[in-house]
Amino acid sequence: MKARVKWVEQVSFLGETESGHAVLMDGAPAAGGRNLGPRPMEMLLIGAGGCTSFDVISILKKSRQAVSDCHVELEAERAETDPRVFTSIHMHFVVKGKNIKPEAVEKAIKLSAEKYCSASIMLGATAAITHDFEVIQEE
Repeated sequence: MKARVKWVEQVSFLGETESGHAVLMDGAPAAGGRNLGPRPMEMLLIGAGGCTSFDVISILKKSRQAVSDCHVELEAERAETDPRVFTSIHMHFVVKGKNIKPEAVEKAIKLSAEKYCSASIMLGATAAITHDFEVIQEE
């Protein structure tokens, strides 16, 4: 996997992926940014959320769960001093569908956390990562 990050101006950077996608990252105004895009650490957090969500949905579909919607809410704490790594991350999954088995959701989250999600497994080297979930049953 390859990527390229190009300085645009002040503390704005354009990230370009090997797959041909681009995202603008910017710093907070207090750090000289103009708030034109997410902060790099925010990108890291949503990357972990995307990685684990990909796993959870894939596992639930293979388990023949009729999922119609899924999102994960992430909340992270960072160290007070440099390097300001993530020290804790909580992931709250909300899975919606018909006849969704809570035990299937729990298993999917556990498999992602312990085996498949490379992003959250890497972040787990510095952060305590916790999970919970809720299931919304559709009629």
